[in-house]
Amino acid sequence: QVQLQESGPGLMKPSQTLSLTCSISGTSITTGWYYWSWIRQSPGKGLEWIGAIGTTGVTTYSPSLGSRAAISRDTSKNHFTLQLSSVTPEDTAVYYCARARGNPYTIVGVDRTLYDYWGQGTQVTVSS
Repeated sequence: QVQLQESGPGLMKPSQTLSLTCSISGTSITTGWYYWSWIRQSPGKGLEWIGAIGTTGVTTYSPSLGSRAAISRDTSKNHFTLQLSSVTPEDTAVYYCARARGNPYTIVGVDRTLYDYWGQGTQVTVSS
């Protein structure tokens, strides 16, 4: 059974760098042809795709975040990490990690049918 679990700080101050980790169990981050993704949902809005790292280590990002997002992985710990720099209150959201069965690149919205496993989500609030 594949399981994903997000972890990270719940409260951030503006201008700080957010760091979230997604721990994977039940499979290896390097197995198969998947994209391990970060997705968020702000209050009152739909899902927003942030970016992903493939099983080969290649990364892809939403252009809406510019260069603020960076995704990396630690294969020895079987987890991947999102770093989001210069956070603002607009980055307040529930952040999810998920596994996509194909390239999840999208500019608008999230195709839920691409994803077969999701974490439960972690709330991140940015406030001074």
